[in-house]
Amino acid sequence: MKKRILALLLALTLLVPGGCTVRDTVQIVESSVTTLQELADAALSEETEAPESGEQFVTAEDPEVTQTADTVGEHGYYYDAEHVVLYLDTYGHLPDNYMTKEEARALGWEGGSVEAYQAGAAIGGDRFGNREELLPEETGRTYTECDINTLGADSRGAERLIFSNDGLYFYTSDHYASFTELTVDGGTVIWN
Repeated sequence: MKKRILALLLALTLLVPGGCTVRDTVQIVESSVTTLQELADAALSEETEAPESGEQFVTAEDPEVTQTADTVGEHGYYYDAEHVVLYLDTYGHLPDNYMTKEEARALGWEGGSVEAYQAGAAIGGDRFGNREELLPEETGRTYTECDINTLGADSRGAERLIFSNDGLYFYTSDHYASFTELTVDGGTVIWN
């Protein structure tokens, strides 16, 4: 989408000094504003094609709304807890928009939003140590974490999804102070 906006602005820049009348320029600007508004509306809609990849950006406005497994595609970009849980449950790994802290650091990231280094990216895939001991322990169980609802945010925020290697999912909105378990039943996410 950035390329479309840049191309539009470049075209406007070339037309104005190139002999267009004021009236022509005003008409072009008015149609461009409409086009920019349509692009912005599309970017803010629930599902939008990812730049240059054709993958989906999906966010949930209300985490209480239940999603079903048929709403996640393998090559989608997902940011909200329910879609990420469904993706993990369906495919067994995080969506492609997630990268570990090490992968982000290799791009120059030092903290905050990783989107400045890779469009649409979010931090996820690092081990969660359960130092707070709020999650159930079991021999052989390991936990992994990922950021939730960070698309377009300036920071990583406090929302995380913690998931285990044996199919447990926990959401925290307060950076590990408390957790809500999520389960998948018949392709539907249930907040417990």
